[in-house]
Amino acid sequence: MKYQTEFRSPDYVEKLSKQIKAITTQEWKIMEICGGQTHSIAKFGLFDLLPDKIELIHGPGCPVCVTPKRTLDHAMDIASNPKVIFCTFGDMLRVPGSREDLLALKAKGADIRMIYSPLEVIELALNNKDKEVILFAVGFETTAPMHAMAIKQAAILGLKNFSVLTSLVLVPPAMEYILQSPLNQVQGFLAAGHVCTIMGDAAYYPIAKKYHVPIIITGFEPVDILQGILHCVLQLEKKIAIVENQYTRLVHPQGNSYAKNLLAEVFDETDSLWRGIGNIAKSAFVINEKYAYFDANNRFPIRDVQNSAENAICISGEILQGLKKPSQCPAFKKACTPETPLGAPMVSTEGACAAYFRYSRDDHEYV
Repeated sequence: MKYQTEFRSPDYVEKLSKQIKAITTQEWKIMEICGGQTHSIAKFGLFDLLPDKIELIHGPGCPVCVTPKRTLDHAMDIASNPKVIFCTFGDMLRVPGSREDLLALKAKGADIRMIYSPLEVIELALNNKDKEVILFAVGFETTAPMHAMAIKQAAILGLKNFSVLTSLVLVPPAMEYILQSPLNQVQGFLAAGHVCTIMGDAAYYPIAKKYHVPIIITGFEPVDILQGILHCVLQLEKKIAIVENQYTRLVHPQGNSYAKNLLAEVFDETDSLWRGIGNIAKSAFVINEKYAYFDANNRFPIRDVQNSAENAICISGEILQGLKKPSQCPAFKKACTPETPLGAPMVSTEGACAAYFRYSRDDHEYV
């Protein structure tokens, strides 16, 4: 509990708030790329501790939210097969596809299991040789090594009834996509600390240089986030654009060599469609030729699935790109709630809409 106490210290939080206010002379727009950071900002009321000139923009850092409807529809097509045990993390159960979600399909009798670790699925496959056991692998670089390990373990064990449907996406290409947009408003980034614990910081240097944008690798506690904002504002005010590491207690420049080697062994990088955003070059992991036997796409080719548009009044795409806030959506807290979500950001525990719904007050919406 030591770190939690230190990094939630009210005195230190107040001190950082005063420092940020003291140095801010211009209007700045800073994007926290990770949905976990968005939830911390909302939960601890950090909006209220910043000067009016600083606007926090919420990024697409929620892999559940950016998983395309086409992939979800394919997942439900596979899961509806009576010979399949379909395994996924809990966040994915309520994400709306074109027609329904996985939870509704489970209620109809599909064998859909909620898991806590990809290695659980290996055990299921070993104990259910008469079934095809599918792992729905959704996540960023943070969780991708766990899925790679499951695939490698399946190969070692010679499992014939195990395969993986991947929706594993990469953060730096999404950051660059946002910066390239003519609608871009972002002037500085708080990068996702947990991603950098795996990948290190090398991918961020060319982005900071090319677009002249400060990138601060930041943790998830109130002190972490305020320190990240302070470092970012200091750079912006001085017209500097470099990569800094606030999250030094966990992030090393080279990242986790073992995890990166595992990713390189099992996956290739490919272009990918991000829900609500578009196609982003080299932004996803795909199972490579060496381990192609375990790619669920090869066993269950896509059939009649469509990449249909989002609900007409849902602005989740604009929210994921940082162009609008959840409270600016006409459906927010009305037609769209966690019980009746119109878009993925209202469902995921890292979704910006879910954060605003859970932590904002009716008399004080965050805008």
